[in-house]
Amino acid sequence: MAGTLGRLYSGTGALDVVGRRRIWYSVSGLLVAICILSMLLRGFNLGIDFEGGTRVQLPAQGATGAISTQQVERVFTATVGQPPESVQTVGTGSAASILIRSAALDTRTSFVLKRALYEQLHPLGKDGRPSEQAISDSAVSATWGGEISRQALIALVVFLGLVTVFLAVYFEPRMALAALIALVHDVLVTAGIYSLIGFEVTPASVIGLLTILGFSLYDTVVVFDKVQENTRGLLGLTRRTYAEAANLAVNQTLMRSINTSLIAVLPVLSLLVVGVGLLGVGTLKDLALVQMVGITAGTMSSIFLATPLVVDLTMGRPAYRQQAERVAARREKLARKTATNPEPEGETASTAADSTSTADALTPAAVPTAVGKTAPGGRRRGHPGAKSSRPSGKAGRSSRR
Repeated sequence: MAGTLGRLYSGTGALDVVGRRRIWYSVSGLLVAICILSMLLRGFNLGIDFEGGTRVQLPAQGATGAISTQQVERVFTATVGQPPESVQTVGTGSAASILIRSAALDTRTSFVLKRALYEQLHPLGKDGRPSEQAISDSAVSATWGGEISRQALIALVVFLGLVTVFLAVYFEPRMALAALIALVHDVLVTAGIYSLIGFEVTPASVIGLLTILGFSLYDTVVVFDKVQENTRGLLGLTRRTYAEAANLAVNQTLMRSINTSLIAVLPVLSLLVVGVGLLGVGTLKDLALVQMVGITAGTMSSIFLATPLVVDLTMGRPAYRQQAERVAARREKLARKTATNPEPEGETASTAADSTSTADALTPAAVPTAVGKTAPGGRRRGHPGAKSSRPSGKAGRSSRR
């Protein structure tokens, strides 16, 4: 386990992401299918900003002490005949108030509700005395939420168009296509989880959805940049295939992606803890929820979806298929050579490889320098201490009689 973690941090290819891409495709496809079905069958829990409704707000302090949301909900249900959409506390201290969201109420029902809230809870006004004027109500039109949705959709289309152009110019068209598929995946998964769990969709949720697209794109660009670096000039090499080089790039950026995601989650958690737990602000909660879901989906898609898609799109080109065949042929040749020439007995593979590489490196230095001719006995002619093998004097002359 420690070795695997060490390889993950060093980026030496401990995780086979590309090789198991069929598994990631199946998981992503199943998740997207569930999300789409949920959106079609269950729909969304739209807030009153999208459907229209009534907001009623009153101070959280009454003549007999603090007013709880449960008390307000009981009064509302008994007066109107149905429970409100939501009741929450916003603000802290003397500025704290209780906000009621409900379906649209007519003028008479709103008047009766405000009267009941005052008579049973006695909220305090600015002068510290119970006051019915401290309770306010407002009608929210559905057209405002529709306008927000329309503007968000326009922003999304423009964003995707600019992203496509940027990636196609900076990287390659196939990388732009893979990044777009990953972005669409993130949008569908985030929206589907909102539909499945029943989170209320507010304008803050729509804004948060747009922000996570930038985060997902950043993570994808980091991985693609490493893929491009690892595969530069690959067609002329036979060391590794495109899929292997891309998988190495994912491993080299894996811990960076995870650490970046964890760091990005920290301020989101602060929004949930501080904004919701302490301040009780519903808008911060909606913003934090969509970002939590989006950051998780964006990180997963950049690691397990975007790069495998690039590999499949690239391996569809004949040049890269031929390069992969050359790599396989080279490895098969080396395997046959190893099987034909087994290693010397008692010598490990690593030692033999080291010896071979060392011998190759020392080959030029092993050539003798031309100082003189070497005699059969290993002595050089002309050396001061060397004796000639030829007999001297008369013994060395051929006698002719």
